[in-house]
Amino acid sequence: MRINSKHLGLVTKKFNDFFLVDLKNQESFGNSDRFLCKVRKSINFKDQLIYVGDDVVIDNIDSKNKRAVITSLQKRKNLLLRPSVANISNIYIMFSVEEPELNLSQVNRFLISAESMGVEVALVLTKCDLISDKKRSFLLDKFWKWGYQAITLNFQKSNHFKNFLAELKQKECSIFMGPSGVGKTTLLNMIIPGLQNSTAPVSNKIKRGKNTTRNVELFSISNQSYIVDTPGFNMQPLEVDIRVLPNLYSEISKQLIDEKIKCKFRNCLHLNDEGCNLDKSFERYSFYKEMIDSSKIHYYQIQED
Repeated sequence: MRINSKHLGLVTKKFNDFFLVDLKNQESFGNSDRFLCKVRKSINFKDQLIYVGDDVVIDNIDSKNKRAVITSLQKRKNLLLRPSVANISNIYIMFSVEEPELNLSQVNRFLISAESMGVEVALVLTKCDLISDKKRSFLLDKFWKWGYQAITLNFQKSNHFKNFLAELKQKECSIFMGPSGVGKTTLLNMIIPGLQNSTAPVSNKIKRGKNTTRNVELFSISNQSYIVDTPGFNMQPLEVDIRVLPNLYSEISKQLIDEKIKCKFRNCLHLNDEGCNLDKSFERYSFYKEMIDSSKIHYYQIQED
């Protein structure tokens, strides 16, 4: 049976010149309609590529053979470059508290990279069974001061997982980001029954996990809610305008919003600038200074070009 009406779909997987597309309005075809699609040759997307997570319009739907044609690409909200996935609504930064050991500088870079996407960002701490309750409380307090109510996961306790899964099902499209070996693949296998991605132990030599996931794909976990299955180590290349960087740190942005500080110059970078009144006593200030210094080089190169 062939139906010629147009429908809005979501790209859930991409391989070669083909795309798997789920219908977003599934009233006509049931709840499991997924179509193998190619792009209509006559369509010009102005040299834009189609990515997993993109909203597209499909036509020439063949419901029997599950085939269709992509006729247009909808405007996307955002695009993550590595891995390549569009229209993310939530980013969960995942780090283990042990094995591999927590690296605060790395956690900060992941968080700021995620914040630059302009989406909702959360911090997830895994392998919490390897630390004491006292250490767990210490970390929760630390990250609270950073501006994050960290989620702690102990894979040995089912209630931890159930509560986290219930939260994910309320989000539109979530992605886990973090270094290898922190439990992203293990968690995805728990969320998506039958996925069975391979996992690898942490390397004793380099003290980090091995990349075991290869393809980017969206999986439905509830009505209109998806989770992204991604390759191992993934972090957006951090190229943030230094004028925007202060707004990505909650410790600074809260001071600016509450008008607790009034620096002499509007373009103050809150370093050793004359007339800067920023309260610099927060823990992440050293990370902020490092990022400003490294960003200055990139910024000035752009200005000169």
